[in-house]
Amino acid sequence: MNPLEIKTLRVYGTYGKRATRRCPCGYLGAAHRACRCTPDQVARYQGKLSGPLLDRIDLHVEVPTLPPEQLLLTPAGESTEAIRPRCQAARERAVQRQGKSNQALQGKEIDRHAALDSAAAKFLNVAATRLGWSARSTHRALKVARTIADLAGAECTQVAHVAEAVQYRRALHRASP
Repeated sequence: MNPLEIKTLRVYGTYGKRATRRCPCGYLGAAHRACRCTPDQVARYQGKLSGPLLDRIDLHVEVPTLPPEQLLLTPAGESTEAIRPRCQAARERAVQRQGKSNQALQGKEIDRHAALDSAAAKFLNVAATRLGWSARSTHRALKVARTIADLAGAECTQVAHVAEAVQYRRALHRASP
């Protein structure tokens, strides 16, 4: 098993998942096998993923390789049936507030409905600046943060919600070409 990065991709209203390895051999970061790629090869490989494409990916989640014994002994997480009501309630909150889901917000609507508290706005600005995000990346993170706030039942988007959204955009470690 190789470490993969799974991304949820929403382009033109459709959803999909994209999996990619972090290097050509597929073992960068793996505990059970050494990567044989040079830093230059890794940079070239990761450089093939263009910034505009990465900007269109809402969630970047790194899935580490697990040894079989750990995989088999890991307790089951929450079931879909347990999670579904929370997700439906969060979506209903968004639709009642703005007439559409968070992912459908565009431009000024995002700023208006995100309802960032002042500390969260400052945190997002600092994170976006330090990480060199484009406006598109910042808005994607803001929509994800608003969704996290809706899942928590919060009226306004707080620092904790923004921080979690930032983590979902930082999983891909791109090397500079």
